[in-house]
Amino acid sequence: MKFLERALKGPNEWWKYLLLPIIAFLIANTIGAIPLGIAAIFGVVNGGAMNPDNPGDLSGLGLDPNLSLFLLMFPFLVGLIGFILVLKPFHKRNVKEVINGTQSIRWNRFFYSAAVWAMISGLMLLVDYSINAEYFELNLNWSLFLPLVIISLLIIPFQTTFEEVIFRGYLAQGVARWTRNRWLVAILPAIAFGLLHVMNPEVKEYGFWITMPQYIIFGLVFGLMSVLDDGIETAMGAHAANNIFISIFVTAKASVLQTPALFVNNHVDPVKDLIVMTLAAVLIIAILAKKYNWNFAVLNQRVAGEKE
Repeated sequence: MKFLERALKGPNEWWKYLLLPIIAFLIANTIGAIPLGIAAIFGVVNGGAMNPDNPGDLSGLGLDPNLSLFLLMFPFLVGLIGFILVLKPFHKRNVKEVINGTQSIRWNRFFYSAAVWAMISGLMLLVDYSINAEYFELNLNWSLFLPLVIISLLIIPFQTTFEEVIFRGYLAQGVARWTRNRWLVAILPAIAFGLLHVMNPEVKEYGFWITMPQYIIFGLVFGLMSVLDDGIETAMGAHAANNIFISIFVTAKASVLQTPALFVNNHVDPVKDLIVMTLAAVLIIAILAKKYNWNFAVLNQRVAGEKE
């Protein structure tokens, strides 16, 4: 086991685990948001307006929806670069060591997990559509859809990687450093991950106590995958596949990302979505556990090593 144990070496003052994520998010939302800010200013000058109920909906500014998606995702790319640059002087380790404690990234795990989650998501959508076809509105516009596919595949992985590196990688290693408890490694970053999304329009539309469990369970599943697999590649892959799939295939009025997706879901049932997501989470863990021979007893083992 190397992923969590790597955090037991080198400079690891507790305040760094609070400060570095703040720095990364500040970089993302200042430097990274400059293109979005410029576009918003031009939009307002030309008579447009932001959507106060959904900041991710830039249609009121007159922007192309695919350009809007790029502008909303670009800050995460800048934030990821900022995190990588500050990480080395803070902790004397690189981003690969945050991903799995070694000097190489297991890309085969990333792509396998992404493929599995994409297939599960496709199956869920197919079943939902076959049962509730009247809730779905076909939204196919080839001139928008094809660029959407390309942009989603290119830019969304930076957004999901940024979140995974921060929560399932960096903060998880920090929790491991100070608690040595693998369950807390999965649970505490999952709660922080859920609270990060508290301002999403879905929370306002459907209610905190309905939507927040979805985000926390989502984060917990990725946390368990990371602990069991001794690295975050499977979580990175599944998270990227999830967000890309949603961006390309189905959107809704209250979705944080308003894209020209293939379908618009006009009747979102958050309780049903919570149940379905939980079943999907169990399924992907079962598939990956079988594929990679995960040992669930690891969850009860203390993170070994001497503090330095």
